[in-house]
Amino acid sequence: MNAVLLYLTDSMADWETGYVTGGLAFANEEQPRFGFLTVAENTEPVSTMGGVRLLPDITLADVDPADIALLVLPGAQTWESGHDQALDLAEKLIAAGRHVAAICGATLGLARRGLLDERAHTSNAPEFLTAAPEYKGQAHYRAERAVTDGPVITAGGTAPLEFAREVFATLQAFPPDVLAAWYGLYSTGEQRYFEQLTGAGS
Repeated sequence: MNAVLLYLTDSMADWETGYVTGGLAFANEEQPRFGFLTVAENTEPVSTMGGVRLLPDITLADVDPADIALLVLPGAQTWESGHDQALDLAEKLIAAGRHVAAICGATLGLARRGLLDERAHTSNAPEFLTAAPEYKGQAHYRAERAVTDGPVITAGGTAPLEFAREVFATLQAFPPDVLAAWYGLYSTGEQRYFEQLTGAGS
């Protein structure tokens, strides 16, 4: 039930999910709660936008939606079409009240499925989503770095930090004061936030 899945696909943006994966590992050090798996359409390695080769743990066909707390969909250069299995899973999870977090190009995938039509959301720009003829959610677009509405988290590609913050808040991965210190540290670099995180400032 607490499994977090990271969807792997060719040309995925390396920088968009690093805060999420690193932060969840940090949370598990304090209290192991989240299983973390990478998932893809098949078992072949994928190559990120930065040229890193990643090997999926499981395939989408192996996923039981009942076991998933969160599906993370990273941006990639291919979201204008395809990704049917990943979007099928996203649709099932949202319908069941489980969480889906999409950043950058992945928000276009959700728009293509109509999954943003009735909820507040964001993306790279309003025009980015209107590239999907199926998209009818213009009235719900928010010019914010990251938005959570119900089970769906969205963010633009320049907001990986805010994306991670929304993921952690949704999963209750950290107490609110720890999450605030974490965000403060990585958004400002100020020593006082590091001291709060390590307990030196208390």
